[in-house]
Amino acid sequence: MVIAHPVLAGVAVLCVAAAVVWGRSALRLQRAHRRITARLQDGVGAESASLAWSAVRKELHTTVLYVCVAIGLGVASLSDHMWADSAIVLVLVPIAVSLRYGSRFMADSRLVEERSVLERRAEEVLSQQESAPLRWAARLAPEDLPATQGFEVGRVYEPGTGAMAGDFYDLYPTSAGRVAAVMGDVAGHGIEPSITAFQVKYLLRVFLRQYRDPAQAIEELNKVLSAEGRPEDLVSLCAVVFDPVAGTLRFASAGHPPGWFWHDGEVLPLRATGPLLTLDHQGVYTSREVSLEVGDLLLLYTDGLAEARSGEVLFGEERIAGLLRRDPGQDVTILCKSLLEAARDFADAPLIDDVAILAIRRV
Repeated sequence: MVIAHPVLAGVAVLCVAAAVVWGRSALRLQRAHRRITARLQDGVGAESASLAWSAVRKELHTTVLYVCVAIGLGVASLSDHMWADSAIVLVLVPIAVSLRYGSRFMADSRLVEERSVLERRAEEVLSQQESAPLRWAARLAPEDLPATQGFEVGRVYEPGTGAMAGDFYDLYPTSAGRVAAVMGDVAGHGIEPSITAFQVKYLLRVFLRQYRDPAQAIEELNKVLSAEGRPEDLVSLCAVVFDPVAGTLRFASAGHPPGWFWHDGEVLPLRATGPLLTLDHQGVYTSREVSLEVGDLLLLYTDGLAEARSGEVLFGEERIAGLLRRDPGQDVTILCKSLLEAARDFADAPLIDDVAILAIRRV
């Protein structure tokens, strides 16, 4: 057998190779279609099965096209007769298929395009859901606190496992040189406690600027929250007002774990001076005042730190006080990180609750 047109023969061989590639791809897609069809339940996944079968048809169409071109070019390469060239008309077969089913192919393509748009939107929603806890945390427990003249400030925030929580802290000037520090925690996890924490944090800013006494500010806050009729939103918080001019620290605590105050060589507890917020709409809160001197250190935290657990034993408030007592002069940021690391080392499992720690030293 003499090949009259080697170039055509070479192209025919390449078309055969291409047909093999597309054919193997069609077989793979057909197996995928069978698996999808086998998993269909109550019509769920029917759209995916339809798209898979559409992909099979297109791959088969391309395979047939290359086979027809290969046959036509192969026959044409063996002879110079006109009848041999006519073998290329086999290409009309896949062309006819394209014209006959073109609208269906276009419909499948539109379906794929619409599906890709929906998937992209779903990915955007998931991305927003994943980033939402971080964004809330950045508002409730910001990494960057305002520089406060006359004070050194350290902070640590460690998100727990699971959904968003309601731990928050704040530090800001009020008036006449006074500085307010707040640490709080809303019971529960999820978006609702986080929203409540956001509301509490910024309402308390208003009340602490309005009232000199933190207990009065907390009483007003309790009335507002209780009036909303959400008794499940139990909130603990400790509000502290530093007055460097008067040399005093005044605090009030709504059922919050005791803060610790290093003063005159002793670690003093700042215990609760009233009930949790929303527990009693007529709750009474009192303030207590202690002297504030250069070198004094205030340590506030949320219950995620004290409740780190090893078996049935809690890390506890006294261990926190002991770590402060051991080295009260260390850098405030290092102190916060050391407390968190100590709780992690103590616990026999990852900390499940959020942990917020705030340390403030007068300099």
